[in-house]
Parts: sequence; C-alpha cells; structure tokens
Amino acid sequence: MRYIKLGATGLDVSPVAIGAMTYGDPSRGHPVWSLDEEASRPLIKHAVEVGLNFFDTANLYSYGSSEEILGRALRDFANRDDMVIATKLRHPMRPGPNGGGLSRKAVMTEVEHSLRRLGTDYIDLYQVHRNDHATPLEETLEALHDLVKAGKVRYLGASSMHAWEFAKALHLQREHGWARFASMQDHYNLLAREEEREMIPLCLDEGVGALVWSPLARGRLARPWEAAKSTPRAETDGGYADLLYGPLTADSDHAIIDAVGAIADARGVTRAQVALAWLHSKPVVTAPLVGANTITQIDDAVASLDIELTADEVAALERPYTPRHDWQGVSDEAELQKIRDQIPGYANASVVAQRGSPGRPGPSSNG
Repeated sequence: MRYIKLGATGLDVSPVAIGAMTYGDPSRGHPVWSLDEEASRPLIKHAVEVGLNFFDTANLYSYGSSEEILGRALRDFANRDDMVIATKLRHPMRPGPNGGGLSRKAVMTEVEHSLRRLGTDYIDLYQVHRNDHATPLEETLEALHDLVKAGKVRYLGASSMHAWEFAKALHLQREHGWARFASMQDHYNLLAREEEREMIPLCLDEGVGALVWSPLARGRLARPWEAAKSTPRAETDGGYADLLYGPLTADSDHAIIDAVGAIADARGVTRAQVALAWLHSKPVVTAPLVGANTITQIDDAVASLDIELTADEVAALERPYTPRHDWQGVSDEAELQKIRDQIPGYANASVVAQRGSPGRPGPSSNG
C-alpha cells in the first residue's frame, strides 16, 4: 500500500478509505441497509489485511452502532497506532435541547460519546457533518480547537458546505490561531462535478484534502445504466437518490455510465475500478470513501490504485457531463428534514430514543 498525506498535514493515510456507514445494526436506525456486526467484521478485517488504514464513520450512522462495530473490530484486527479513525458530529442524536448541532456543549458532549463507542482515547479526524446555522461559527471552531489542544482529537475536517462558508471558516481559524480543517468531505464523482467550480480550487489553494462520499454515485458507476437501481441500498434510498441523480440529467448520466463501461471493457477491469481511478487522477482527492459490503468491492477499490487513465480516457469520461443542481450546501435544518423524510427507514432522534439501547442514553447509544 502506498500511503499519502492527508492534505497539507503529516498524517499518513491509505488512498482508499472505508466508509463505515455500511456497518451498523439496522434496527438502531438509518441506514436500514447496513450490515450487522457479524457481517461487518470480516470486511473490516480484510481492509486492514490489504493495507487500508483509513476508516470513516459518524455518530449518526445507525445511531452510534457503526462507531461501536468499527471500534471493536479495529481493536481486534489492527494496531491502533497505525489506524486513522475519522468520525463526524452535527445531526440530532436525541430529542430535546442540545441533542444535536455544533454548539460548544454539543461538541464537548458528542466527542465523549464517540470516544466511548469507538473504545479509543482519541479520534484521528473529527469532522463537522455539514454546517449548523443556529450556532455562531466562531463558537464551533473554538470548541473544535480546544478538543485538539486537549488531545481528544488529532485533526479536524469539514463536510458538504458552500465554498464561501468553508473559506470563511478557514479564515477564522487562521486569524485566531485555531487548529485548521485538514480535509473536506464532499460529494464528487463522474456524475457530480459541481465542486470543480469553487470548492476544489479552494481546497487546492489551501492545502485541504478531499475525502469523497458517494464516489460511485450510489453504485450507478459500478454497473450498466439499466441496473442502476438494482441494489438493496438503491431500493431504500427513496427520493434522496433522485435528488442527487435526477431525471433532468439522465441523458448525460447515461452517456457517462456507458463511457465508464466502454473503458472498463477495453482494459479488462471493472467499472468501479475505472470510476475510482478517475478520482485518483485528481490532485485534490486524498481518498474516496468506499462503503464496501463485499470483499470484492474492497479489492476493486485497491486495484483502482494501479490504473492510470490516459488523457483520452479522462476526456471520454468527462465529455458528456452537463451542469446540475449542487446539493453540497444544504445545512438548513428544515431542508435537511425534508430530505430525511424521503429516505425510508430514516429514524429520527425521537424514534430512536423511544426504542433506546442497552447502556446508552437514548439514541447516542453519513449523507
């Protein structure tokens, strides 16, 4: 495995990260398609065995179960000092006041819950899971800085927001001497390239590494157009997937997917390898987050590192793209709730709290 640095930091990470949203008790809440612990552990073990050391999760995923499963598996299968564990906070984890968001109280509370669930003394990369417009940005940034200084967190990251918002955050961190965001986790793939307009140039200029969610466009780039919705996840994504990859761009998307297939066939590799290789060709990309639910998908992701696309192949993949709506900056709580309402099985904090979980305070016991 050829490790690379995370952005402008000295942190060594594998150029493929495992997106642990795939691992979690589906009975605990979103996502309903996640794999339980018995099914998850062999995949995490295999990822470690092939040299991957970068794992991304969030407190929201299966309402804490993803963190628990990942933490236990890495304790059993890996050397903690080699591993880079990333998690996120922002979304509601329980009903009532201070149950979510990015206030100082929420930041200090949720980091302790995540540390306990992960079974570790520190988090390598702590990320804000979109913005919190109800909290002053300075309050959030100073609280995150304090976590770094307290040794609970090593590095900070951000995710899906407008480029101007990220630029403002980076400016405030520099102005106050606070720990800076080392990474931006954003939606970027062959069917979603709006980040190339502002966010990616900003990240390149500031030395911020991009961690890509949905690198295969929810599986669309890994199979023929006709099979785009043939996976369990596609069947339970509801209207959310249609927001990301809607009918207005269907002709363009179809042409791009066909181009991926043509290159894959010509090279004798899988479509997933081609789509991931395209991401690896972009200097801003540190690692795509691969939500692997099979050993083959992990191996495909690793194999993509050996593919160097030609200029003509890149042009063929990019040529059919057309502009589309950019969902990166959706951080308004009302808008986010509209999206949640379209995802079958997306349990809100109140529902999870009513179910409860042994030994955990309500639901605190990606997307």
